[in-house]
Amino acid sequence: MGKVALLGPIAWRTPPRHYGPWEQVAGLLADGLAQRGVDVTLFATLDSQTTATLDGVSPRGYEEDASLDGRVWEGLHVAHALSRSSEFDLMHNHLDWLPLAFSKHCRTRLLTTIHGFSDRKILPAYQAADSAYVSISDADRAPELAYCATVYHGIDLSLFTFSASGGEDLVILGRIHPDKGTAEAIDIAKRVRRRLKIAGPIQDAAYFEERVAPLIDNDRVCYLGSVGPDQRSDLLASAAALLHPIAFAEPFGLSVVESMAAGTPVIAYNRGSMPEIIDEGVTGFLVSDAESAAAAVDSAIKLDRSKVRRVAERRFSADRMIDDYLALYATILR
Repeated sequence: MGKVALLGPIAWRTPPRHYGPWEQVAGLLADGLAQRGVDVTLFATLDSQTTATLDGVSPRGYEEDASLDGRVWEGLHVAHALSRSSEFDLMHNHLDWLPLAFSKHCRTRLLTTIHGFSDRKILPAYQAADSAYVSISDADRAPELAYCATVYHGIDLSLFTFSASGGEDLVILGRIHPDKGTAEAIDIAKRVRRRLKIAGPIQDAAYFEERVAPLIDNDRVCYLGSVGPDQRSDLLASAAALLHPIAFAEPFGLSVVESMAAGTPVIAYNRGSMPEIIDEGVTGFLVSDAESAAAAVDSAIKLDRSKVRRVAERRFSADRMIDDYLALYATILR
């Protein structure tokens, strides 16, 4: 295996203190490759923590420092990484479309993991670029692009404590946004008369103020804010089930596999990648609306939590993700 560069995102530190799914995946991959003896450089924020070689220009994540303009620092970040591209045998992009717009300046093989399309208007950058593409689920593939592989995300299973018994409360974990169905989760919990704990950053302030905040009473509906890895592990392990009533075709869903790692089953709306991620009747249930979600709660709670954990270990470990990428790198470099 030659020298590999990982071009990571810089919205947040790697690994993220709280939220930052792209940073989380890029950091796990960088550390895993380094542990396997690969000469790997991670381009990320300068306050990032990694066992790979760290390089970058942005002092902090622009979402963590209001004095940093994300457009400016992402441009500087990409320019710096591409200026060093000839030093590597492969550059693996985890930073969406911007590096692709300048792919002609990349002096090595370019591989891009597509972490989901923020908008189909960015497709021209993908279509024009000289890059190989990886999808993070089969459901999240644009028909206009050719893909070399699907690689499901992996997680650090050691960060999630398994609980054989769980608890009584329901949980929803992720950004507060209509896409994630926070208000729908409150409705589902009310229908089954269970307490709901909400955790995640507020991404849509208007939605939070209008649809979510009026229902938070810190008794039956509790908002915990954005939670870090330790608190997230405890939250999931002590839950009866995770609610995932998404309103969009989610490309993957890290919170779903994190819940499984704790042994906690998932009740998700049947959209996007969910049929690929959830083993129906084993790790959770796929439903169509709040009524069917509420009806599935009792069945989900009866699932074997040890089996839920074993599926997470087999399908969604960081080691499995690293194996998949190493095999892909070898194919590309040949």
